[in-house]
Amino acid sequence: MSENGNSFDLIIIGSGPGGYVAAIRGAQLGLKVACVETEKLGGVCLNVGCIPTKALLSSAHFVREMRRAEGHGVIIETASVSLGPAQERSRKVADQLNRGVGHLFKKNSITHIQGFGRLVAQRRVEVKGPEGEMTTYEAPHVIIATGSRPRDLPMIKIDEDRIWSSTGALFQKDAPTSLAVVGAGAVGMEFADIYAAYGSEVHVIEMLDRVLPLEDKECSQALARSYKKRKIRIRTSTAVQASELTGEGVRLTLKDKDGKEEVLEVERVLSAVGRVPNTEELGLEDIGVALTEQGGFVQVDEYLRTNVEGVYAIGDVAGPPLLAHKASHEGIACVEHIAGQGHGTVDYSNIPSCTYAHPEVASVGLTEEQAIEAGHEVEVGKFPWVGIGRAVAAGDTEGFIKVIRDKEYSEILGAHIVGPHATELIAEFVIGRHLEATVEEMEKAMHPHPTLSEGVAEGALASLGRAIHI
Repeated sequence: MSENGNSFDLIIIGSGPGGYVAAIRGAQLGLKVACVETEKLGGVCLNVGCIPTKALLSSAHFVREMRRAEGHGVIIETASVSLGPAQERSRKVADQLNRGVGHLFKKNSITHIQGFGRLVAQRRVEVKGPEGEMTTYEAPHVIIATGSRPRDLPMIKIDEDRIWSSTGALFQKDAPTSLAVVGAGAVGMEFADIYAAYGSEVHVIEMLDRVLPLEDKECSQALARSYKKRKIRIRTSTAVQASELTGEGVRLTLKDKDGKEEVLEVERVLSAVGRVPNTEELGLEDIGVALTEQGGFVQVDEYLRTNVEGVYAIGDVAGPPLLAHKASHEGIACVEHIAGQGHGTVDYSNIPSCTYAHPEVASVGLTEEQAIEAGHEVEVGKFPWVGIGRAVAAGDTEGFIKVIRDKEYSEILGAHIVGPHATELIAEFVIGRHLEATVEEMEKAMHPHPTLSEGVAEGALASLGRAIHI
């Protein structure tokens, strides 16, 4: 390859959690790397997704804690809440991490190319710069890491004014008096949590028969019960038939599974009904890159290679689950194979799923239903947080740890947590499954007292029928 400024060993289009991590790993392995990004470094996750949403959820949790502060000896005679400062804080958090990615690029000598990149040939990427200028770059390896965007439905057209996407919901200075959240996956349930904490009357509408439909049924039921206690109205098995802008807000026409129609009038609507891959205008069709029949994702093999030599895809654009940590792992695996140092592939059976609402929900592996359907003879253990001293001391005992084991080998088929710091604790089960641990080994590893991590050991014991503290 020529040593001019437009030639690289690897060009990555997109700088989200897949793209920027792949760029750093490539540089560590000695590759000359460029990363093309038209927006801010860090992609959707860092700038308008995972990170600012978790900042808002932290603020919402603080609001809820304030309301029960008297029990801790903190007397607040007059108090009010405002979404504006929390929203501003979330932007500062995102901006700080965005600058951090820029620093990592400089530290690792990664070239950041500002602009919109597209493939014009097998080894050539054309970039339209900020001023409309066109520049062509070349590399023997090109990774597509362009992510995804919110799905727009014909009956709920997102305008970011009255009908928001998740991005629009992040930039509001004031909580509306009423909000309808359409879609009860992780994104919808997290925003329902945030806006309810800041005073909105929240309605959750889900077409399937339960919230968090991909999670274990008992976890879904536990979160629904918690939300209902907080006066969040949940409608499942209900579809939106139409939406109409009114003088004051939005009028939704709903239909339940029995065909009964209902009209719901709210000030604002959040559409959280999934995401679609960003594959348009990338030149994929021109060079013959195949897409999947279902969903239109870039089709890849276990090494993240497309059907066109030298072209790869990672993250959301390469298919579900659409999770930042999955994208990062794919980026590392892909680049290591490109550099000839591949030591494995992504284990798609061991990807943790997290919902950062209150209570948190996290899982890995099979649900109870999936394990039975797969033909396993299972034993299920469920241990409530009320049996863990640290949870009682913190006043946060809602939920449980549920462990599903295979009776024959005591393999951890699945683990499901609802409750305090579930999204942190699930990592124990991810590591356990990765190391092929049995539930006995999870329990034999000594857990410090008093900590929430004791719930992991108790959950493992519960699946053996011999929990200690209940």
